Amino acid sequence: MPDLDSSELKFPLYVKAPLVMLGLALAVFTLHIASDLIFPLFFAAIFAVMLHPVEQWLLRHKVPPLLAIALTVVLGVAALLALLYFVYSEVVQLSSQLPVFKAKLLQTATVTEQWLDARFGLTDQKLRGYLNEAGSKAAGLAGGTLTAVSGLLVVATLLPVYIFLLLLYQQRLVAFLTQVFSGRRTDNNVGEVLHESKAAIQSYMVGLLIEGGIVAVLNVAGLLALGIPYALLLGVLGALLNFIPYIGGLTAILLPVLMAFVTKDGLGYPAAVVAVYIVIQFIDNHFLIPRIVASKIKVNALVAIVGVLVGNAIGGVAGMFLALPIIAILKIIFDRIDGLRPWGLLLGDEEATAQPGRQRATLLKSAPATNSARVSR
Repeated sequence: MPDLDSSELKFPLYVKAPLVMLGLALAVFTLHIASDLIFPLFFAAIFAVMLHPVEQWLLRHKVPPLLAIALTVVLGVAALLALLYFVYSEVVQLSSQLPVFKAKLLQTATVTEQWLDARFGLTDQKLRGYLNEAGSKAAGLAGGTLTAVSGLLVVATLLPVYIFLLLLYQQRLVAFLTQVFSGRRTDNNVGEVLHESKAAIQSYMVGLLIEGGIVAVLNVAGLLALGIPYALLLGVLGALLNFIPYIGGLTAILLPVLMAFVTKDGLGYPAAVVAVYIVIQFIDNHFLIPRIVASKIKVNALVAIVGVLVGNAIGGVAGMFLALPIIAILKIIFDRIDGLRPWGLLLGDEEATAQPGRQRATLLKSAPATNSARVSR
């Protein structure tokens, strides 16, 4: 009886499909349960990859390894703290205008109550009931937001430590992954996957920062042209929210619209803000993202949107932000494994119809001259 090789065992589709779905369900469930532990490590890994060129530059200039890693982490933390300080200082100035905002909102609420009562017969008692119900929901949402913010502060204190340790033990981690996936101390395929994953993350994050800077400039310019107060703060916050793919850009419109509604008379200015942001989103989605961000990570739009929604269901805003880098890394891995290449094709944005043509061209180039002549005839 011939020996059965386990690599030749093949299962029918009705067996493989449930196994694949079960594996995906277990992966999503694990990420959801352990998101508080796993997501900070993911963020630290992304920041460590971004800061790795700085560490290498310091090492090339004869800085001791430990000092180079420490300086790299300090520079990264300093840049983040500078951004947070800018946002904080602008918010402090904005808080001084809260009495004006409150008076405007109360006036608007009174006018809205009178209009609803005259048009739909909604009495003040009914409106107060609706408002109280909305207020209780808003209070619960605010409590959840404060809990999330406190959790982010705890993570923020651990993030520099994670980044430092990942940079310190990077060679050990590379050796671990190589031995786990290949069983050998060195393997060119595993090393190539790690190198491409690092390059994809670096390119994506750099492209994202460039795109965010351009969007911030466009936001600030549009709000300044309309005379909206605190245009700098609202423009920068809009660009930061825009880092959340597909959804953050829509959320970024609400703050300047509310500012225009509170500080300006009539509905013309809020409508103008919406029009300006729609134009900026059109420029961003059709010119900036395809040329700056999407060119770095070849993930099709359907997979990107589904991935963002799944990331939101698993880990909220953090999961939405991490969705595209994780999908890009999975695509790189899938493309390197024969049995998983169809999944890499599903995730990618390359034209499937163009691949057979490229393969035929490659075969023709590598074929003998007689075969080429025969094909041409």
